[in-house]
Order: sequence, then C-alpha cells, then structure tokens
Amino acid sequence: MAALPAIGAVSACSASPGHEDGPIRPPAGVSPEALAGDEEFWRRVAQRYTVSDEFINLENGYYGIMPDTVRRAFHDNVDRLNAQNSHLLRNAFKPESEKIRERIAALLGAQTEEIALTQSGTEALQNLIAGYHELRPGDAVMYADLDYPDMIDTMDWLRDRRGVDVVSIALPEPATRQAVLDTYAAAFRDHPSVKLLLLSHVNNRTGLATPVREITAMARSHGIDVIVDAAHSWGQLDFTISDLDADFAGFSLHKWIGAPLGTGFLYIRRSRLDAIDPAFADESYPVTDIRSRVVSGTRDVACVLSVPTALDFHQSLGSSIKQARLRYLRDRWVSAVADRTDIEVLTPQEPSMYGAITSFRITGRTTETDNEAIADYLLQEHGIFTVAREGPLRGSCVRVTPALFTTREHVDRLAVALRDAADRFRA
Repeated sequence: MAALPAIGAVSACSASPGHEDGPIRPPAGVSPEALAGDEEFWRRVAQRYTVSDEFINLENGYYGIMPDTVRRAFHDNVDRLNAQNSHLLRNAFKPESEKIRERIAALLGAQTEEIALTQSGTEALQNLIAGYHELRPGDAVMYADLDYPDMIDTMDWLRDRRGVDVVSIALPEPATRQAVLDTYAAAFRDHPSVKLLLLSHVNNRTGLATPVREITAMARSHGIDVIVDAAHSWGQLDFTISDLDADFAGFSLHKWIGAPLGTGFLYIRRSRLDAIDPAFADESYPVTDIRSRVVSGTRDVACVLSVPTALDFHQSLGSSIKQARLRYLRDRWVSAVADRTDIEVLTPQEPSMYGAITSFRITGRTTETDNEAIADYLLQEHGIFTVAREGPLRGSCVRVTPALFTTREHVDRLAVALRDAADRFRA
C-alpha cells in the first residue's frame, strides 16, 4: 500500500490563512465531554500549533510540542538571555523563577515551599530516589514492570548505594482497577521488608493510569513510602496533589503542559522534607529549603522563563477539557478496532485507568523487533508515526499518543491502518 498523502490541515504554520492566536475561550455551558467531540473547536486549537505535515504524529508522549505562543515566548527569552547575559541570571531571573514556583504550586494545590524546579521529570525523580535516606541494609525497594526505564535503573542502583534488596512486580494484563489494587496488596503482604515504592501515575509504556491514592494508603499501612512518577500525568489528567495524597512526586512540564524541553519540578510534602538528602551537600540554599534538593548548575533559563506562557495556554483550556478530549481520541480508535481479537489493547476501558496514551499488541507479536517492524510499517505504508515500547511482562507493544492538535480523521486513519497491520503481521 502506498503512503497516504499528507494532510495539509496538520500543518498550522503561523503564516497560514486561518491561523488563530490569542487565548482560547471554550464555549460557556458546554461540558468537557460534550466539547471533546466538537471538531470545529479543536480545529481552532490545532491552528495554534505548528506541526509537520509530512506524517500524522501519534507519538506525542516523548515530547509535547509547544503551542505557537510558547514557541515565540521561548525565542524571545533566548534573545533576552543572550542580550542581558549574567545580569539576567544574577538579578531578574531569581524573582521571576520564584513567581513560577508560586504559580505551579497554586495550580497543583501545593505550597510554594514544596516545589523545586528541575530540568525534567527524570531529574526530579532521580533526585528523590537517590536522596531518600530512610533505607537501611536489609530493607527492600519495589517497582513495577511498567515503570520508566531510567527510574528502574535508579531504583536498582540503590542496591549498591544503600545496601537494599530490589523487588520487581508485574502489573496484570489486561488490567482492571481492582486487579491493580490486588496486585499491590499482595506484593506488600509478600514482601514485608519493602520500605520504598516507585509508583507511576501514568506509565510511558502502555498508558495505564494507576489508582495512586489508594495504593499510597495501602503502602503507608505497611510502613512504605511512595515516590510518585507524575511526569506523564500532569496536564494529561485532571488532578491536584491532594488527589494523589503523595509525599514525594516528580513532574515534567515539557510533556503535557507544553513548556520547552528542559523543564520540570519535584514535590516534597513540607512535613517530609527531612526524608530527602540535600543534593551533594550543596550549600546554595539552607537544608530547610526544598531547592537544596536540586543542583542543576547554570541552566537554560529561557526554558524556565517560558513556563508561564505554557501555563497560560494550559489554563485557557483547563485540565478537565484536555483530559476529555484526549480520552475521546483514544476511545475513538480503540472502539473502531474492538471487533479485532488479534489487536490487543493494553489499557482497560475504565475511564479512570487511562488518558491519551494507549498501547496495542498484535497477537503473537511480542518481541521488540516485531513491534519496531509494526511501527515502521504504520509510518512507511500509512504515514502514521508511533513508537515500539518494551518492558511489559507479556511482551513488547506499540504506543499510540494523540495530542491536542490531533484530529478525528487522524485516529480514524489509524484504525484503518491497524486493521491492515494486523492482517500483515498475523502470527
């Protein structure tokens, strides 16, 4: 099959006729669920992005591109940094970054002193895991097969760093809310030496959203602390920190908030700050300041200074509207292939258990090589960009991640392409 022609509507260049800018105003009195299927409204949202028309991008989990307003703000901030140089770094940046902390905290439902800016969700989580000092030789730490690879590596590193044992568990597939809860309950019961759990809110392999609050409550009852990986969930799902009831969490700002690459933050509940060591005994801030838990050196402050514009865009829609649209797009392609028993969808149909990200597997195709070939086929034959993911116990898969600029037509074309791929790769 020849590659499908590019869809011109995907490319929303600033100079294009009909390009829109300025604040987005969702219609009053329309529920997020009703607005989710309003293609005219989402066409206007898509026109606020500049996107390549060479392929249909359904691999937006790696990096959530900046809306045009953020992209232009980032360029302006690069110019500002270059022109003002150290004067900006030593003077205006400090109070401006403090306002950014305050704004993030307010949006998350946290206190400012519970937030420290980082260069990514990875840096935030690695600092939390490496800095957690309440482990003793003979204790154990736990993670699941769907957790992020770099975080798994950091948890494994604790074996030598802290002299602890490492326990890995597999989440059920296909998963249900109760099955996930039962899996963690059994794991806590069977491994009484566990003192620290890494818990992904939304994992990057299959997109499964876990019931963090309930799992955290169970963990506490066993004397287990939890570090929540929320890098993929904030901006994709509608929640605040109180909904998670987390003591420690790492977040990304360049995935679902739309800030430039190089932005993230960590959260430590004020009463638990002492559980995390200052980074490298750094003395830039007192030990009572959460910012002593991050040492990033001289960073690209143009990224950070662009975060407020990204938050403006995010809040112009709101988390509930974004969540509803992303679930709508996911539900549309999943329902379109539901009759195909050879296309295995790896997130459940329970709405609380997924957002935008959903992976699939063609029955019998479980190796990384198989799934790389399937992703390549979708791109070469259908012009649809996805990505193979490994890690799930039952085998590798292909991840599909729509974005706010994704159209109904895009996911409809994916459903057609998946049927073709399932025929082509039938085991």
